[in-house]
Formats: sequence, C-alpha cells, structure tokens
Amino acid sequence: MTQTTQQTQTQTQTQTGTAPATLVIGGTGKTGRRVAGKLTALGRPVRIGSRTGEPPFDWNEPATWGPALEGVDRAYVTYYPDLAFPGAAEQVGAFAEAAVAAGVRRLVLLSGRGEEAAELSEQNLKDSGADWTIVRCAWFNQNFDESFFVGPVLAGEIALPTAGAVEPFIDTDDIADVVVAALTDDRHIGRTHDLTGPRLLSFADVAAELSKATGRGISYVPVSTEEYRAVLRENGLPEEIADLFELILDGRNAHLTNGVEEALGRAPRDFADFAREAAATGVWNA
Repeated sequence: MTQTTQQTQTQTQTQTGTAPATLVIGGTGKTGRRVAGKLTALGRPVRIGSRTGEPPFDWNEPATWGPALEGVDRAYVTYYPDLAFPGAAEQVGAFAEAAVAAGVRRLVLLSGRGEEAAELSEQNLKDSGADWTIVRCAWFNQNFDESFFVGPVLAGEIALPTAGAVEPFIDTDDIADVVVAALTDDRHIGRTHDLTGPRLLSFADVAAELSKATGRGISYVPVSTEEYRAVLRENGLPEEIADLFELILDGRNAHLTNGVEEALGRAPRDFADFAREAAATGVWNA
C-alpha cells in the first residue's frame, strides 16, 4: 500500500467515523461463515464476499471486485471450487493486486496441503506486496455434514476412489480460529500454517466413526477414479474433483502437523467429537 493510499483511506475513515471492514470471500461457505461470525463477535465490521452479497462479489466478474474492496483493509481469500483448478492462480493474483491497489494491507489465503497448483496461487498472492498469511488445510470434517458427502452418509454408503489411503481431517472451526488470528494478530504475518487434525483416518475409519455417532451402519466402498468421475457427471459437479483424491492416494499428506497448536496454543478437534456433535443436530437422520 502506498503512503498516499493509506492517508486517503485514513482520512475517509475519520470523516465517516467508520472502521475499515474485513472482506470474507466465500463468507457463506464452510470456513467463511465461521470466520465472519467470529470477527463479528469481536466487534469487527465484516463484508461478505459472495454473489448474493451487498455489494456482490464474483470471481469470474472482476468488475465486482472493486466495489467489494471499498472501505476494506484486510481480506480472507477463499477460491471455489479449488485453488488446484485451471485459472485459479491467475485470478487470485489479479485479485490480490487489485486489493493492494484499493488499500487492503493484509490478505489471508485458504490453501490446500500438497497441491502444487495451489502453491502458484500462494506465490501470486505473496507477490502482491500485501502482508500475507497462508493457511494450508487437510480435508474438512464438515465435508460430511455440510457438503457433497451428506447424501452418501444418509444413504449409508460412502463410495470414493481412496482405497486404504489416510487423511488427517481438520475441523473448520479450528481453521476459522487460525484465520481470525491471522487477520487480527501481526505475529502471523509472513507465515504458512499447515493445519491437520490430531490423527490419520482412512475413509473406512471415517465410516466407522459415523456409524458410531449415528447408531446405524455406514460403510465405505472403494471405487475407481473413472467410476467416481461418472458419479460427478451425473450430479452436475466438476469432474476435476476426482483429481483431488490423488493427493490422498499418493500419501503426500499422510502425516500430522502441529499447526493448530503453533497458531492457537491448543490441540485440534478430533473427528469423533465432530461426528458426535453433528449427529446430535439430526443432519444425518434418515
């Protein structure tokens, strides 16, 4: 941020009596809505970056970026469907440059573990000149109660191309706490937080935990990548999602980190605790 931009932003805030807002891109999603809620609880102004937001934000419509960035001094950046998808790095880089030009001084990017394509987005965001933090995450616990795995859990059969591979599933509340810390505490500037849950689980292990939590039988069924691509096509979802399972199959993420402890000074939430609390909401009642 240039000195002139900073002075202009400060003068505008003084004249209007309003504090700068935090833009939460994907503010209605799994991590974004939690980040927005936690920031609001801290008394910090929040602007939701979504197509239904006011003003609207759309990754594919750069003309919407400027209005969404007006009066903002920091942003939580999430990209849908995933940073590994073609074109993501270019869009994230262009947005980061636009944000800095608009007076945004801090950017926190949600990224994925072991995704080389996502690292291009990370670098483009760093090159913008903003104060940055990267939050790399394992697969979300909440994929099973808020996303595309809800249907299979309800049906009692999780069919995925993962064989016996393991993943250190992370809870989105832990992610949101780390993101809020990165947005509000200067100690996180220039750091990359690699976040995992406390143990490695195969999808068969996940099915067993869900069975225990719901009190009914839920099984894991291994399928081929091509079979899973067909399921994605039938449901109108991007076939590239199937490629993300390769990150599990090759074992690159089959290890734990102490990222949550380093960032927050506490242990991450276990999948069993998540499953028990989610089941109590009735989301998996057949």
